[in-house]
Amino acid sequence: MTNTRLEKDLIGYRDIPQDAYWGVQTLRAVENFPITGITIETHPNLIRALAAVKRACALTNAELGILDARLAEGIGRACDRVMAGEFRDQFIVDVIQGGAGTSSNMNANEVITNVALEELGAERGEYTVVNPNDHVNLSQSTNDVYPTSLKVALLYSIAELTDAMHHLEEAFRAKADEFHDVLKMGRTQLQDAVPMTLGQEFGTFAIMLGEDRARLGEAALLLTEVNLGATAIGTGINAPEGYAPLVAEHLRDVTGFPVVTADDLVEATQDVGSFVQVSGTLKRVAVKLSKICNDLRLLSSGPRAGFAEIHLPAVQAGSSIMPGKVNPVIPEVVNQVAFEVIGNDMAISMAAEAGQLQLNAFEPLIFHKLDSGIRHLSQACYTLADRCVTGITANTERLREMVEHSIGLATALNPHLGYAVATSIAAEALSTGRGVAEIVLERELMTAEELALVLSPERLANLRPRVTPPATTAAPGRSTVL
Repeated sequence: MTNTRLEKDLIGYRDIPQDAYWGVQTLRAVENFPITGITIETHPNLIRALAAVKRACALTNAELGILDARLAEGIGRACDRVMAGEFRDQFIVDVIQGGAGTSSNMNANEVITNVALEELGAERGEYTVVNPNDHVNLSQSTNDVYPTSLKVALLYSIAELTDAMHHLEEAFRAKADEFHDVLKMGRTQLQDAVPMTLGQEFGTFAIMLGEDRARLGEAALLLTEVNLGATAIGTGINAPEGYAPLVAEHLRDVTGFPVVTADDLVEATQDVGSFVQVSGTLKRVAVKLSKICNDLRLLSSGPRAGFAEIHLPAVQAGSSIMPGKVNPVIPEVVNQVAFEVIGNDMAISMAAEAGQLQLNAFEPLIFHKLDSGIRHLSQACYTLADRCVTGITANTERLREMVEHSIGLATALNPHLGYAVATSIAAEALSTGRGVAEIVLERELMTAEELALVLSPERLANLRPRVTPPATTAAPGRSTVL
């Protein structure tokens, strides 16, 4: 037996390794696009989505009577295996490619074809039995299969990200409960403001994540409108009557996502606005997550010469020269993921703007940047929660000392002593280094009992009684994202 098989395409003949499930068009793409060294194998949800789309198409073609039922069954079984994670190493084209995704589509067509051939008892490369173009790609074009697959892949990935964000949100919520009545100084513009609690500070982080999770769900809804059935430019050429609504129905069944056919397929084939919207929402998530990490690094700075209000868990040595140094490496890595996502948004915007006439040729870059950012954000959320947030402790002595010596306490005296008197107390405290409470008692402006009531944690932080928080939105899998 030979170790290769001969395959032919528009350009000519090429030898293909006999054990390869990909074929000649995939080989051309590998040779033509040696760009990043990163293959679409690194986007497992895209492979899963391509197979889901091909399965829905095969079911539709069989139902409409234009694909033999036996072939449709073999293609369907092949798609199921690819969706389950088999053959990922056969998806070898570069993530950045010319041709508006044609190489990725043909990589999928060839792999599914050769798996189907084996399912039907034939040999790889026997394309007279099952053909990548005539059977697996029947009633389709890259221009409707690829963008639809990108949207389905992103829906899978966004579901994973929202789960990760929910996990981090709950970690902050647990710390908010733990630090519920730990008094500290709040700050504006890095200057002392008024007292608050550490619980309020961490509760804010949880709320921010919850809000962004909701916004991400809203953006994901835009991805459920697909152009499958549009074929080349939206006119539906070579697709039979009734194909578009029926294939959408089958895709809903295969994926579980509420996909619908776009109202105007010509518009939908060239419009990448939903990707831009998702990118902008991801940027929002990244900006706020980075802000949270900035706060964690500030609050933990020290350990002797900084804020030192909280302690982050020590996870590794921080210096090759300074003994005992420990750095906030987990927030730092999350910051960097955020910077990446923010930069990705610019590349996505430029690629979206560069579309011309009836198609955007730059969807490979759009998807690569979107999906990579989503996956990196997911890992960042789990890493921040499990390697940092859950192990944070409060430096209660330092927090108490800073509150007692802050001139911010003077603000609480305004309603009782007036702004002018409170200002004079703050000025004296600042110039002498003495505490606000000490000066008030010395001037006999209030009794110790009155002052204790005014400066109580409950009054200073407007602290409400601890209550069991209502259940947050269920850990958002596919149904709650959409």
